[in-house]
Amino acid sequence: MSSRRAALWLLTAAAVTVGAWAQFAPASFFSSFPAGRAWVAADGPYNEHLIRDVGGLNLALALLTAVAAVRLRPELTRLAAAATLVYTVPHLLYHVLHLEPYGLADAVANVVGLGSVVLVPVWLVLRPAPPARRVSSRTGHRGAAGEH
Repeated sequence: MSSRRAALWLLTAAAVTVGAWAQFAPASFFSSFPAGRAWVAADGPYNEHLIRDVGGLNLALALLTAVAAVRLRPELTRLAAAATLVYTVPHLLYHVLHLEPYGLADAVANVVGLGSVVLVPVWLVLRPAPPARRVSSRTGHRGAAGEH
């Protein structure tokens, strides 16, 4: 599996995890995300509408990154990565500026976890695209070279 494809599947898995939990069990997501740590609950009162919106938006982002992982076209890979950054950069900045509710371990885990979901799409956006694949004049099919 190419490193681009693996990175896209990693982003897809992260978005599906957050999205499905928030969309289909919003109260549990609010009180227990991540893994019983209650990071969302530490930041204000429960709002089912807002939690479900976060779930739906993460599931939409997961769909885009999954299609990019399957297709593995440079422009689609960069689009999925850029869309992820539109969501994750402000999210990371918010949390970096609002770490007061957390103990040291949770604050560090929060920044590291959210930071990794920023670094992966940055890498996808900045990594040079592989050379275009040639189409055989005899068969009309693309060559075996792909993104790696």
